[in-house]
Amino acid sequence: MGSGSSSYRPKAIYLDIDGRIQKVVFSKYCNSSDIMDLFCIATGLPRNTTISLLTSDDAMVSIDPTMPTNSERTPYKVRPVAVKQVSEKEELVQTVLTQVAEQFSRAFKINELKAEVASHLAVLEKRVELEGLKVVEIEKCKSDIKKMREELAARSNRTSCPCKYSFLDNNKKLTPRRDVPTYPKMLSCLEHMYHDLGLVRDFGMNPVTLKRWLLCVHDNYRHNPFHNFRHCFCVAQMMYSMVWLCGLQILAQPECNILSNLQPDGFKQIRQGMITLILATDMARHAEIVDSFKEKMENFDYSNEEHLTLLKMILIKCCDISNEVRPMEVAEPWVDCLLEEYFMQSDREKSEGLPVAPFMDRDKVTKATAQIGFIKFVLIPMFETVTKLFPVVEEIMLQPLWESRDRYEELKQIDDAMKEPDLCLLYALSWLQKKTKGLTRGDSDKSREKSRDGKKSEGNDLPP
Repeated sequence: MGSGSSSYRPKAIYLDIDGRIQKVVFSKYCNSSDIMDLFCIATGLPRNTTISLLTSDDAMVSIDPTMPTNSERTPYKVRPVAVKQVSEKEELVQTVLTQVAEQFSRAFKINELKAEVASHLAVLEKRVELEGLKVVEIEKCKSDIKKMREELAARSNRTSCPCKYSFLDNNKKLTPRRDVPTYPKMLSCLEHMYHDLGLVRDFGMNPVTLKRWLLCVHDNYRHNPFHNFRHCFCVAQMMYSMVWLCGLQILAQPECNILSNLQPDGFKQIRQGMITLILATDMARHAEIVDSFKEKMENFDYSNEEHLTLLKMILIKCCDISNEVRPMEVAEPWVDCLLEEYFMQSDREKSEGLPVAPFMDRDKVTKATAQIGFIKFVLIPMFETVTKLFPVVEEIMLQPLWESRDRYEELKQIDDAMKEPDLCLLYALSWLQKKTKGLTRGDSDKSREKSRDGKKSEGNDLPP
């Protein structure tokens, strides 16, 4: 036990500090750094100061737990190492480290990496800022779409029925009220069409990108009387209606969805298709396109790419010139805008000495003469051709064209009659005669019904 306990006994070292003996006691479990700190404290030097121990004959003693013990008669002298020597060592080490750092920098291109990391950080910070703005814009977009859907849901009783008028319980007919939509409302309606047809979902469109694209289309339209953004909206709305009316869901079939992946080849195909449809609206190719579609009508094949292209061309043509399909109070202002644009062009051509197309000359064209020929020889034959493939089009779109043709023909008769007094009087007499016949026929029908009712009542009064 005695020998075991003595092994844990602390070690004592005596130091000579300026002629004064200082005893320092430490455990054998202290390391060299701890012992050196004790010696520095005992001698009044700062900690971590490099010191050396010397015996009475100036022999150096290692500073560690196993250092030899001494007595008060043979104390160790403490001598701090010169600062100059330490500085030289530090300078040497610093030089070596600098050279090593330069070598590493050359080997791994640290500066370039730093610049690249800084650039990436700047891009990420900008992206985070943009994403924050997108979140705000997306929330606003969602709010607009929600309001539009609620409004459309509230009007579902009107849109589900193709009737032109609605009736109250007392059978009082209401005059339809049609507000000209503002540009923000038209943009919201276009967004709703893309969402309602499933295009945003099926093609993974970003709603914010869709909104920006629609705004870009709007901003790039010129302020012409007819060919403006409102015309663009009307064409899109008519195509939306025809897609729903005719049940065109061909892209819903995975095997026919050419836009499913949107690879570069697919993008080129989409762009080419858009160019083809835009060029199809050129009226110089009207007869060519309609005749080609008529030829394919006998054996129309939805799996034939050529047939489908012709169908898309004929549909975009129908939508492009579909104003007369709409109610009169909507269609007639568009006719005025179109004639105004034609007359502006012809006036400029006259002022510059250029030839003028007869249908654009304000001295030769009236609203009635312009529309009668256009409806009879362009619109009706084209929509009749579409009706053969989609019979539902006849009641919704072809019937309004027939009514519009009859209305403009009657208007032309009035215009012709106003030019010559004799014809005007003759037309007035003809009109009065028609009205008189109608009234006479109505009175005779009423008297006939009264007599029939009287006979029935007399028959009922007879005894059994």
